Amino acid sequence: MVTKRMTSESDSPQERIIPGTGPTMTVSTSLHSGTVEAVRNRVGKRGFSAYVEAALRRQIEQDNLAELVDEYTSTEGDFTPEELAAARAELYGTEDAGTGHAA
Repeated sequence: MVTKRMTSESDSPQERIIPGTGPTMTVSTSLHSGTVEAVRNRVGKRGFSAYVEAALRRQIEQDNLAELVDEYTSTEGDFTPEELAAARAELYGTEDAGTGHAA
């Protein structure tokens, strides 16, 4: 999955938009009612925006990570089993915990 780096139309190519910075702004979006209710049940009405902001930041981090991995593997090739084991050990604490699922 390759994603485009975030820049606004007024930004120069070197300037990047940094999630979580700048003033807040109101946006309109459509969400399924079940999703809205699940969020409200967790955080209440007043915590809704903060919850969505945090979720969007996590998604942006995941997109950026995927972009870096794609860039690396396009020039260096796929990760070796040893590299994957080392990454799993770093993320999960052991080489055996590499299922990708948190306990």
